Amino acid sequence: MSPSRVAPPPAGPSGDPLLTRRVGLLLKPGKPDAVDMARVLVAFLVERGVEVLLAHGPPSGIAGAISVPDHRLTETGLLVVLGGDGTLLHGADAVADADVPVLGVNLGNLGFLTSCPSTEACAAVEAALAGQLVLEKRLRLRVVLTRKNGEQVVRYACNDAVVNQGSIARLIEFQAFLDGSPISTYRADGLIIATPTGSTAYNLAAGGPILTPELEVMILTPICPHTLSNRPLVVPAAARLAIQASSSAQHVMLTIDGQWAMPVEQHDRVEIHAAHKPLLLYRRPERTYFQILQTKLHWGERLGEGVPVPQPLSIPPESPAGAGLREPARRGATHDRPKTPPPPATRGLRRR
Repeated sequence: MSPSRVAPPPAGPSGDPLLTRRVGLLLKPGKPDAVDMARVLVAFLVERGVEVLLAHGPPSGIAGAISVPDHRLTETGLLVVLGGDGTLLHGADAVADADVPVLGVNLGNLGFLTSCPSTEACAAVEAALAGQLVLEKRLRLRVVLTRKNGEQVVRYACNDAVVNQGSIARLIEFQAFLDGSPISTYRADGLIIATPTGSTAYNLAAGGPILTPELEVMILTPICPHTLSNRPLVVPAAARLAIQASSSAQHVMLTIDGQWAMPVEQHDRVEIHAAHKPLLLYRRPERTYFQILQTKLHWGERLGEGVPVPQPLSIPPESPAGAGLREPARRGATHDRPKTPPPPATRGLRRR
């Protein structure tokens, strides 16, 4: 996976720039702010000769936009998501395999993925169409649930796949394998398999590490393990991870990105590895990943104060070898010690 870069204007299947072709809008259902923002963006784009496909819009539609089902969003050259990270994950599932880049406008709470504020939506869309935003390639996971009769269910995860107890609060026992070699037998409430993008989601809440998004690895984080030595584990995404519940496990669920879930029966097998195509995600070039973490997680912030802006590290030029170095003081030497006046004599003084 190549590192982040400033992207050229989006292009369609024929490679033609889509500056004046077609943009998709995906709205968070039932959110009036998303509808209001969509009206502004539709007018903005139509004025520039861009066709707009609208998914999850109001029943009456929006003037100037064509209301479509999710699968038609793959016909666009750019998908703009109006909502939170959950809405963006839904849009990613719809368009990632079609190589449609996604721009998230945050109308939710945290917004690690929808990092563009609503006040900058029009400018961000225009910058994306002009190729002025950074295009990141985010790892996705291919998750295959194989039933004991051989039937397979395939889903894709941008954040995580979670195997956990679905109905009652009790430990489940399952084995994990990497490329056929056993990793461990886990006894826990469940297991999170997260991407670097999902490292700030359920994985973070369960005590897993935060990873920078360009890494091509998977994180295995047990949920409340019975054995405290079962710690989070980072493995290559190119490897094949397999999880199989014990014969005594009941009411086990497989959940993908918090969007889709299915029961895992006895003797079923869950296999996970890197998907062939990543999620293409836009971000503003002036916002680094660590600046997003500082803002969203309040790193370095004191109560009642804002987040201080770190200054670039200034490294002075190297001095000649040995210059400015002093010989260490010998034991007992006092020439480098600060001279302090002796304390005043207090013997015999009585407090009045």
